[in-house]
Amino acid sequence: MLAIAAAVVFGLGLLLDLIGTSIAGIGGTTFLLLGLLLLALHQAGIGSAGTARSGSWRRARR
Repeated sequence: MLAIAAAVVFGLGLLLDLIGTSIAGIGGTTFLLLGLLLLALHQAGIGSAGTARSGSWRRARR
């Protein structure tokens, strides 16, 4: 979910950079850094579902 939010933030930052404007003083660079933060949190596993599910592929019946 955080990766989708990061993609939206990156898209908004790109649009702001192409237009050359800012929203309430927040420019494209700030959105770039926010997108990178969201991607780092996604890679760290924060905001994702837990891996200890009963239907895990590692615990499948043989």
